[in-house]
Amino acid sequence: MLEIKGLHKIYGKYHALSGLDMRVETGALYGFVGPNGAGKTTTIKIMAGLLRAEEGSIAVDGVDALADSRRLRAMIGYVPDFFGVYDNLTVSEYMEFFASCYHLDGLVARKRYTALLEQVGLEDKLDFYVDGLSRGMKQRLCLARALIHDPEVLILDEPTSGLDPRTRFEVREILKELHEAGKTIVISSHVLSELSELCTDIGIIDQGHMVLEGNIMDILSRVNTSNPLVISVFANMEKALAILKSHPCVQTISLREKEVCVRFTGDAQDEALLLQQLIDSDVLVNGYTREKGSLESVFMQLTDREEERTVVSYDTESGM
Repeated sequence: MLEIKGLHKIYGKYHALSGLDMRVETGALYGFVGPNGAGKTTTIKIMAGLLRAEEGSIAVDGVDALADSRRLRAMIGYVPDFFGVYDNLTVSEYMEFFASCYHLDGLVARKRYTALLEQVGLEDKLDFYVDGLSRGMKQRLCLARALIHDPEVLILDEPTSGLDPRTRFEVREILKELHEAGKTIVISSHVLSELSELCTDIGIIDQGHMVLEGNIMDILSRVNTSNPLVISVFANMEKALAILKSHPCVQTISLREKEVCVRFTGDAQDEALLLQQLIDSDVLVNGYTREKGSLESVFMQLTDREEERTVVSYDTESGM
């Protein structure tokens, strides 16, 4: 388990982190997101041992990682958002160099990096120069390098940035395999749709502190109850609107052709009772569903300085 408590980082007069708390359970695939300037990169660099914090603690499996930077680097595997400057090495030389940084050499090192290169699909590139690899191959090589010492936690900063769709898919599949094998992974990314499909847990940071953290399915299930209720009316629209206008749980109504989009504050039972009321009043309903929550909508609601509008895709809108 990775646990951060009360992390502070100051650049001059700018407070990049303001008492950040963060908890990543063992075996989690944790998505770390936030707007630009929120403190993500600063947090990641501190976790990777590249920056020092003014205050706070980082513990990996109960061990104070900040007290011993060498031990921290042994427990963390870090994939930055840029590759590095090792273009004049072959892939095997590149892996041998990083293996030696963790006191791995000879047959032990070769067995280790050969298995990792096979895992990331680069087993046939041993004698290729790094400079000749595509961006996607370099990213996969960087991932293999970060795993050379079998770290307890793997941290990736924008791992699919700038990659084509096929390579992004390949990187995601590798991360899924690592997660299924039990590796604890932290991913910082702006591609929220990818994280919602990939991650088990999520943490949203804004202005240097955590604003929401937890299991992604639990978070989205709670968000669902605040999303619009969409009702498709086949016949008797006027009666349907009259019922909705008088219902205590209806806050706003938006229309588009035969669909009614309702900001509805009731729970699942209230939804069922509303449907029954519509049917009993001879309103023919051929669609009735609560729009699903998304990580994008959660992110916007928590990080926007202005209240997000619930209804954004309907032609006419009137508050009731």
